[in-house]
Amino acid sequence: MKFRSEAVDRLFQTFLNLESLEECYAYFEDICTVKEILDMAQRLETAILLSEGNSYQKIMEKVEISTATIGRVSKCLNYGTGGYRMAIDKLKEEEKL
Repeated sequence: MKFRSEAVDRLFQTFLNLESLEECYAYFEDICTVKEILDMAQRLETAILLSEGNSYQKIMEKVEISTATIGRVSKCLNYGTGGYRMAIDKLKEEEKL
């Protein structure tokens, strides 16, 4: 199965249709394992901390994540499609409100 497809479009559209944190919790608990959700949350926290200039050591202590995963997140943050940066910017803008 290729990544960009009608099925993936439909999946992403379901994310966009969610209207509250409670809806997100309900949907994600059905569609993902708790570990998958926590892993994604760890990666996002890691990306935020990296974007703020924190060291790998500080991130390891704060997020309890391996240096290998920090490295993968860093690679995506610096050389990926810009998804992390876009999401972090939107999150920071929302938090200012």
